[in-house]
Amino acid sequence: MPPAQSPWSGIVAMVLATGLFVVSDSLMKLTAQGLQPFQVLFMRGFFGLVSCSFLLVATGQMRQLGGALHWRAILRALLEAAATFFYMAALSAMPIADAIAIGQTAPLLVIVAMAVIFRERIGAVRLALVCTGFLGALLVAQPGGAGLSPAALYAFVTAMMVATRDLLTRGTPATIPTFVVLTTTTVLLTLATGCATLIHERWMPPSLDQWLTMAASGFIVTLGQMAIFLSYRKAPAGVVAPYYYSFTVWAVIGGFLVWGEVPNGLAITGMVMIVASGLALLFVRTRRRQEAIA
Repeated sequence: MPPAQSPWSGIVAMVLATGLFVVSDSLMKLTAQGLQPFQVLFMRGFFGLVSCSFLLVATGQMRQLGGALHWRAILRALLEAAATFFYMAALSAMPIADAIAIGQTAPLLVIVAMAVIFRERIGAVRLALVCTGFLGALLVAQPGGAGLSPAALYAFVTAMMVATRDLLTRGTPATIPTFVVLTTTTVLLTLATGCATLIHERWMPPSLDQWLTMAASGFIVTLGQMAIFLSYRKAPAGVVAPYYYSFTVWAVIGGFLVWGEVPNGLAITGMVMIVASGLALLFVRTRRRQEAIA
């Protein structure tokens, strides 16, 4: 089915992906106590690779594993690994709220790139709604005064890497199965974090509970990667990209359920703005399609 026929599957996949990422990150944060950062990422990557292998066999996509060597799959994996390292560098020197807020520029970068590179018509209304969603994300994250520090620059580079990754996803040949592409990403990310923990860290023996938690985190992040990959295959990037802002909504929900963190009035206002802008974007697109048909 052509992506333009029904954006709902892509939108649902994007919202589901951000929710799965928050669950996986929450499990990783719970496990990180007493362990090294890159060690935790390596453990999650290892179990993600195990999950990918199982899903490749279960879906019969193992026979098409050669597609993992496609240049788009490899470049996407390299961008994912680079984004992870820059994000870790940002988190080590700035509050997580600041890093999340800057990272929320990724959907806006995707929208702008679609207009400049692919000549996709965005329009002033859609651009204003995307900016509204970004402002809502800022209200939820409520960043401090990091300004243009090196850490803030790392976070912005992370957003650019994520945006480029998502644009590459749009052009990945449909003949390459989803789990094949995800296997490429997971292998490179696991190798990169494995090398990082060997060079920069001292391995801390995990407990059984930590192993089991990271196994769950690895499986969930694999499902999240699958969902975000499918979202850009099922619908145009300009449609699904703004729904990446739902990441902040899920983050607030996760913070409340896991750590008892209650959002303040600004955060609630931001979540309303994110949801409203996303629904408005879908309404604007649907109306334009109806006018074009008429």
